[in-house]
Amino acid sequence: MSVLDHLRGFLEELTAIRQDLHAHPELGLEEHRTAELVARKLAEWGIEVHRGVGRTGVVGVLRSGNGRQAIGLRADMDALPITEATGLPYSSRTPGVMHACGHDGHTTMLLGAARYLAETRAFNGTVNFIFQPGEEGIGGALAMLEDGLFERFPCDAIFGMHNRTGMEIGRYAIRPGPIAAGGAFFDIVVSGRGAHGARPEASIDPVLAACHITAALQSIVARNLRPADAAVVSVTKVIGGDAYNVIPQTATISGTARFFSNEVRDQIEAGLKRVAEGVAAGFGATATVDFRLIFAPTVNDPAQTDAYADAAADLVGEDSVDRDRLPGMGSEDFSFMMERVPGAYIHVGNGEGAQAHHPAYAFNDAAIPYGSALYARIVERRMPKDALE
Repeated sequence: MSVLDHLRGFLEELTAIRQDLHAHPELGLEEHRTAELVARKLAEWGIEVHRGVGRTGVVGVLRSGNGRQAIGLRADMDALPITEATGLPYSSRTPGVMHACGHDGHTTMLLGAARYLAETRAFNGTVNFIFQPGEEGIGGALAMLEDGLFERFPCDAIFGMHNRTGMEIGRYAIRPGPIAAGGAFFDIVVSGRGAHGARPEASIDPVLAACHITAALQSIVARNLRPADAAVVSVTKVIGGDAYNVIPQTATISGTARFFSNEVRDQIEAGLKRVAEGVAAGFGATATVDFRLIFAPTVNDPAQTDAYADAAADLVGEDSVDRDRLPGMGSEDFSFMMERVPGAYIHVGNGEGAQAHHPAYAFNDAAIPYGSALYARIVERRMPKDALE
């Protein structure tokens, strides 16, 4: 029986788990119910369970044979602060919180792989099932790392995945090197001198300076970076003042930067400070910049990428595996784990529908076996049962 066929044998149970998780979403580092469900299922299948890794993270450990190699499989668990608009019978029961990115599906996929591997034991070594909290910019990967994730659960390689709306069920996409952008948030506080709105000559207008800074920031990507270095600098908020007739003392510019290398990240940070401070000074104001790294670039190790793609091809055939997927500007904090351990991150087809982070987004349960089977197959390929130690 193939891995996919085996997993389809308990798809009904996995679907029920996924829909239960969807109905009870929890925000980052608050996934107490989710973590308990995960831990209970792992224990039920005879897997060693470790709770509270990085606050609400869970790690399951499964050993088979005498192999000394260890593989890490990772899934994220958290939801988003979005009000659901799907109308599904198992819609979120938590007001203002929704699984709008499919992390309920990712958690279920990894649970499916755990059950399969616990039943078959068709590998020789150790599998660490890593259920990560707080992926959505909350710092969950770093929390697990700071809690000694890889010291307590050593891994020779790690593998993660994400569903992809717009890609057919049963298809996979991956590439070596950067596959998802690093991400940073920034706040620029422009300080001037407040005054009555009818007496602008008495002011140093921070709102005017902020508007010029906002326009000038676009020069960082357009004129400071090489055209080959794809990057984004987006201002998403400009806030200043509370009254129609008052020029405020300060104005704040906020936004995000995306990049595929740490070198470009450093260039963007330096450019933000140079432009903000220089333009502000031209208006007699001052500017301070707070630049915060939220996600490192997600960079696939070439050898692990080939192994993951080969495992996918085992399941669905080479024609259904895109090995040269264009990198995306979205970010993923699995990147911090991949800075410590060589690994690979792949997209799994989720069919048509609303994109992630949209109130109408819906994870497709038909994708569950393909995620679970790939997690399982990479373990079987990397740590074959008949390997000699």
